[in-house]
Amino acid sequence: MSRSLLQLLAGGSFALLAAWLAHRQRLGLSRSLLVAALRAAVQLAVVGLLIALVFSVPLLAVAFVAVMVLTAALTSGARLRTLPGARRTAVAAIAVPALGITGVLLAIGAFATTPRAAIPTAGILIGGAMLATTLTGRRVIEGLGEREEEIETRLALGDRVRDALAPLMRQAITGALVPLIDQTRSAGLVTLPGTFVGLMLGGASPATAARIQLTVLLALLLVQLLSALLTAELLTRAATLPGERVRVPGHAPG
Repeated sequence: MSRSLLQLLAGGSFALLAAWLAHRQRLGLSRSLLVAALRAAVQLAVVGLLIALVFSVPLLAVAFVAVMVLTAALTSGARLRTLPGARRTAVAAIAVPALGITGVLLAIGAFATTPRAAIPTAGILIGGAMLATTLTGRRVIEGLGEREEEIETRLALGDRVRDALAPLMRQAITGALVPLIDQTRSAGLVTLPGTFVGLMLGGASPATAARIQLTVLLALLLVQLLSALLTAELLTRAATLPGERVRVPGHAPG
């Protein structure tokens, strides 16, 4: 049996096992796990074909990155849909930091300005920005509901909406970034990041793989912080109603 077939069978078996365990524990996640696994398989197969085409036609790289940003924004925006303009918030919070830092890395020559280097770099940073946006946004939305009385009290005492929401926003940003920071701190000791593993499997030396992975990880930290800050800022604006009132998700503006 070929190694490729063994890899596919192993991956499929793991997905089925996860779905079975979720079913046994009555978590209600079996369908979601199977759908996620199937989508990943189809998407990766299609992406593999598209990337091969993009590598042969470099101008398509711009369109490919745009699709990645749009997909990330739709995914993250769906999690923030209880606030108006959620998808616009997600687009800005993901695209501006991820594409900005990708541009800097390419401009200074850290990576080659070719689709083969630019697309993976942009993809990693877009993915990190999406995660930071979603985590920050969800914590903001939950906090608006849980701390409604505290916020209303501060407004009644004369605080502006921005000042009343500031502690919540800081807590949301911190809560979103802590697991991302821990992931970076554990790189190489607890986990081997995907870029490092991919480079090693592709034949790169350990030193080269470590240097490239470090560059990407540190860029990712900045991207995720910027995404979290931008998400908090945009959601503060979205939650502010005329007359210095706060929009609480699930409540009709009064």
